[in-house]
Amino acid sequence: MELSGGTGAGSGPALGLVTIGQAPRTDLTGDIEPLLGGLGVSEHGALDDEVFDGAEGVRTRTALASAPGEAPLVSRLRDGTSVVLGHDALAPRMREAVARCEADGVAVTLLLCTGNFPPVPADRPVLQAEPLVQQGVRALVGDEPVGIVCPLPAQAADVARRWSALLPGPVRAEPADPYAADAHEAVASAAERLVAGGSSRLVLDCIGYTESMRGAAARAGGRPVLLARSLAVRLAVEAAAAHPAAPRRASSRPPGIKPPGTSGRRP
Repeated sequence: MELSGGTGAGSGPALGLVTIGQAPRTDLTGDIEPLLGGLGVSEHGALDDEVFDGAEGVRTRTALASAPGEAPLVSRLRDGTSVVLGHDALAPRMREAVARCEADGVAVTLLLCTGNFPPVPADRPVLQAEPLVQQGVRALVGDEPVGIVCPLPAQAADVARRWSALLPGPVRAEPADPYAADAHEAVASAAERLVAGGSSRLVLDCIGYTESMRGAAARAGGRPVLLARSLAVRLAVEAAAAHPAAPRRASSRPPGIKPPGTSGRRP
């Protein structure tokens, strides 16, 4: 996604969006366009240069997989399928995607993942979705019991632990894959389980959850539902609107940075 209409003194788009999967994230466009307020956007994916077809695709998925004991991540590929990922394998690829956004002239870049990542070296501000979402939720829910919907069963314990460290009230977590064919039904079922367990507010804690999935969760659970993608993008838009866009650089891949994933090996 690259929307025209950058703001400020520069000629580039104001907001960079970095997905941990592949761009364009066409599943995001309809939900976030109304939130942009006319800001120009440049979108890049950490896995844009990776191949996921055939034998090379098998090698790529193996190289990107989470390490033993590591909480996995999941994201969407360009063809609409999903991939399970590890933090260590993603880190250098995310740095490269941020560099490409900055080469496009963005003022601020948002990392579109609610996983926990170390700071990304950059010339301009880089916002991470996780703290934006977590602090926004904390401000809104007070000490109410909160139910968190996360993509994978293997993530549930880690998600519950991280949210419990932040929120004063009880926290429960249930999985529902936002990229599955039955995602709406799975999200609705997770919402029902969380409400039955005592949750009075729900959080869809993955950028893959959509506004229509929020509606499914709200109807099934009968409770207010907070959506990670809209919370993160709204706050990033505020940050980008306060910074002038920078001039585009001559190359979209800065010198000295090797394209990620050309060998299919873990970096």
